[in-house]
Amino acid sequence: MNFWLKIGLALVLVWAVAAGAIHWARASQPTAQSVTAFLGKNDISAKTGAARAVEIARVEDMLNRLAYSDRQQLQRERTIDNFFRSLTPDEQAAFLDATLPAGFKQMMESFNKMDPVRRKQFVDRALAEMKKHEGDQPPPRALDDKNAQRMIDQGLRSFYNDASNDVKLDLAPLIEQMQRNAQGGH
Repeated sequence: MNFWLKIGLALVLVWAVAAGAIHWARASQPTAQSVTAFLGKNDISAKTGAARAVEIARVEDMLNRLAYSDRQQLQRERTIDNFFRSLTPDEQAAFLDATLPAGFKQMMESFNKMDPVRRKQFVDRALAEMKKHEGDQPPPRALDDKNAQRMIDQGLRSFYNDASNDVKLDLAPLIEQMQRNAQGGH
């Protein structure tokens, strides 16, 4: 009887540890809200040296662990913009190098999983919007030319490496229109 009691207690302990680990893992997974809250509580411009580097690395880590939908939400709400603008040009370059690959990879995975009809609707909407602005002057840049080129290069690298053949075919007209718009419609 004593033996079975010990086995039962050991099983209860193992299940309690497993439940605690699952709860901790879910609680430590960042969300759009937790990133927004972190940025609201932590002013990067007030930090210097190692403390600044640690905070930047923390934001990079949080962004890279976000679900794609949360990352899109932050993009739509422009949550990261002020944080990014407060970084020095070298910090911006390092931040982009640390966060762009994961973001573009998630985007390509999302396109790969997307229903072809839905993907075509997305491309059609994006194309119509881009054609509407073909030949327009580009908006003032938030990025310097090097960082803008860094984003383009990483996006294309991810497109060619991570997109399925069907996605590449579906997005080809969008890439071509982007090139026309970048060239000022010439």
